[in-house]
Amino acid sequence: MTTPIRLPFVQVDVFGLGSFLGNPVAVVFLTAADAADLLDTKGMQRIARWTNLSETTFVLPASTPEASYRLRIFTPRQELPFAGHPSVGTAHAVIEAGLAKPDPQGRLIQECAAGLLPLRVESEPAARQILVRLPEPRETALSATAQHRLQTALGVDITPAAAVDVGPVWVVAGLDSGRAVRALQPDLDALAALSVELGAVGMSVFGFDESGEAGLVVRSFVPADGIPEDPVCGSGNGAIGAYLQARGQFPGAAYTASQGRECGRDGRVRVELDPEGRVWIGGGARTLVQGQLTLDAA
Repeated sequence: MTTPIRLPFVQVDVFGLGSFLGNPVAVVFLTAADAADLLDTKGMQRIARWTNLSETTFVLPASTPEASYRLRIFTPRQELPFAGHPSVGTAHAVIEAGLAKPDPQGRLIQECAAGLLPLRVESEPAARQILVRLPEPRETALSATAQHRLQTALGVDITPAAAVDVGPVWVVAGLDSGRAVRALQPDLDALAALSVELGAVGMSVFGFDESGEAGLVVRSFVPADGIPEDPVCGSGNGAIGAYLQARGQFPGAAYTASQGRECGRDGRVRVELDPEGRVWIGGGARTLVQGQLTLDAA
């Protein structure tokens, strides 16, 4: 009788204002001796499809001495070169597991398909904030036809939209208020079709928050990936930050975005510009599930 293979596993709630209010990420550790050889890409994708979360990550030994660790990021349907809340949640899990320790300046280096990305760890564990620097954004304006289709699918007037590549590609558009963002009832089938045609993971929309709770209200729709609405999205917020920076509309050196209330969550994402003008996103994280994944022996 063969012995099943057991892999350490945690589920981390990221950006939430309380337990079960943020965006969960499943983190699977493949850092033990020979563990990295237990799963190939198809096996990782199968697990990500099974967890059915917006993302599942796999922590691997770094392949370069500059990196603190390496990770691969999967939605239920595809691998991503970078994603925001999985980066923050995985860093939190790696620190808790003792697999990496921030340097005296609170820095870690994440190795992922988008390259080596710095992270900054702030405060003590009980109030820990983790921020990651986005890959260099690249922006492409939407055609008039795509702009019209997006506006029709959202059902409201929007600012000139752009596809912003921050690892995943997000189509970003602004509305005239945070209230308008919260009231959206988009045509998800139309958004899915447009996402596929534009090579985008989804659409992130924003409005400045007139309530005073946060700087922006944000919603992110990912129906082409089987995720109607991403509860609290790091890379989507980062793409919005890059969009605002490119237009000289970034509010100060930092702001906080409110996201998730429309799907039963309540999260906050911190978005910053560093002195070099690079966008960072981050926030809090907490581990809510700990255990093991059981795999059939090879």
